[in-house]
Amino acid sequence: MITVRDRQIEPLFTESQIADEIRRLAGEIAAHHPVEKSGEILVVAVLKGSFVFAADLIRALHAVKLAPEVEFISLSSYGGGTEGGEVRVLRDVETDVAGRVVVMVDDILESGRTLQFARDLLLSRGATAVELAVLLDKSVKRKVGIEPDYVGFECPDHFVVGYGMDVGHAFRELPFVGRVVE
Repeated sequence: MITVRDRQIEPLFTESQIADEIRRLAGEIAAHHPVEKSGEILVVAVLKGSFVFAADLIRALHAVKLAPEVEFISLSSYGGGTEGGEVRVLRDVETDVAGRVVVMVDDILESGRTLQFARDLLLSRGATAVELAVLLDKSVKRKVGIEPDYVGFECPDHFVVGYGMDVGHAFRELPFVGRVVE
């Protein structure tokens, strides 16, 4: 365990484990998409939590000779409480997705409501496919019938921080994924 901001953090996935998984994920994505058509791929990172994972993944995609374009979307699904409610687009993609394969990148897939909304939105705009790449899959929390196409780790049923994920805007800077020990 380490102490950050007077809180004990137990690492669950180390920096080197994450790096290994990202290289593996880039290889999986490359295996599904011919290099000569990689310019047709649009990576859409879901902000804010995925920004570290997305940055590392797009560099890993470059290393396997893919050259996708990159976009961002910011969504909110927490109206007044902590249980997911209506999903709202806070920042939309600026690129036309019609006729494109979208690889949507997110830090964690839990209930699935937000990513289902985003997938449906991009498909309704003419994307030929919307694939999901997530660092963490917390399948025990799934509320809708959506599954990721590319998964780094199955996540235990803990609230996790680090590697872009936060609690109260803190701990995003950690180079690993961990849980705050109470």
